[in-house]
Amino acid sequence: MSEEIDLSTVLSVLDDEYAREILTHTSVEPMSASTLSERCDASLPTIYRRLDRLEECRLVTEETELAADGNHYSVYSANLDRLELSLEDGAFDLELTYREEDVADRFTRMWEGMR
Repeated sequence: MSEEIDLSTVLSVLDDEYAREILTHTSVEPMSASTLSERCDASLPTIYRRLDRLEECRLVTEETELAADGNHYSVYSANLDRLELSLEDGAFDLELTYREEDVADRFTRMWEGMR
């Protein structure tokens, strides 16, 4: 686990229903905050607060997409691949495994967002 992310922080974030829903939805496809607001039936401020906490733990990533009208907006993707919690010798250990995106896939997604 990353040294700057501790067990209690991650468990606190994952204890939140909205945070878990955000992870679930964004594990399928990248989504904007407004789309997440609709899917999670939560206000935009609630979604943004949860996204901030998830980003702090590196559980989601933010990318900028270009809209057809030239404006840009952020989309969020789950970055968590695996979470393993173990208890050994009287201490908990949390191991987070993050998704690794293929460079070609990332470039394709970026290119498609520019069209």
